[in-house]
Amino acid sequence: MKIESLRIGMKVRHPQYGSGQVKAISEAVAEIQFDDGVKRTVAPEASGLESMELLANINGLELPLKQLVAETLAAALKQRALEKSHAVVEQLGLRWNGGRLVLHPADAALQTKEVPLEVFFHKIVMVRNNLRVLEQKINAHEKLSDGEKVEMQQYITKSYGSLTTFNVLFKEKEDQF
Repeated sequence: MKIESLRIGMKVRHPQYGSGQVKAISEAVAEIQFDDGVKRTVAPEASGLESMELLANINGLELPLKQLVAETLAAALKQRALEKSHAVVEQLGLRWNGGRLVLHPADAALQTKEVPLEVFFHKIVMVRNNLRVLEQKINAHEKLSDGEKVEMQQYITKSYGSLTTFNVLFKEKEDQF
């Protein structure tokens, strides 16, 4: 790996010392804090240092950078299901549009709480989306054993089960928990 490819904070792997993070860079060497707690000075090209991060090399791209960034960001947001809130509200069943969630405390002396149903629905959808992301991260985690992954998946499944009460709010069955 060339010294020019390194950045401060970048995750790297050394064939002898394992993984670490770049802390400083000079003309020919980099100072790396390895996972074993030792900070070492390494010549990246001579040592066989490799990036642990995904890298992109875009040569000959004939697309405006602004368009590339916008399309990449839109795809990332869509994948993470963090689209604009109006897209979330579109998943709300039509009979609930403009509705309100009203919570009445048992003590009549206390104030009633009202929340627009769209706001409540948005929060429910965000919980669902965050559970999906958590599920993906658990499945992709390299240090968890299969048994640990299954155990954590059971908690996510239980959480989905608890949220099925709110399925009545969704317009489409495939959006439900």
